[in-house]
Amino acid sequence: MFNKNIVLFSGSAKLPVDTASFKKYKYISLVVLIDMQSGEIVEVEYTVLTQLSRNFIASLLVGNSLMNGIGEIVNSISVYYQGDARKAIITSLRTIYAKYVVFHKNRKEAAS
Repeated sequence: MFNKNIVLFSGSAKLPVDTASFKKYKYISLVVLIDMQSGEIVEVEYTVLTQLSRNFIASLLVGNSLMNGIGEIVNSISVYYQGDARKAIITSLRTIYAKYVVFHKNRKEAAS
């Protein structure tokens, strides 16, 4: 059933040229579902070749809240994800966060 508090956000960034994922996708797309009441990331998908990488990134992101910024999430990715797409993932996450902040602000103003 559709939940009006869950909003889909996406971000993308160019992958490093010398990677297998670049040969297939050129860009990474990171897509997240966020619960707007808590800011919590509830689901994650992104375009890479391996399921292991998709699952690992999801495990780093799901359950985190964007309410207080993305500093801790970016730090976790920087420390625990040592794959070639790390910079692209962080760039995509920053795009998502910027969209989230604008959407959250507009939603609060509309409710006032």
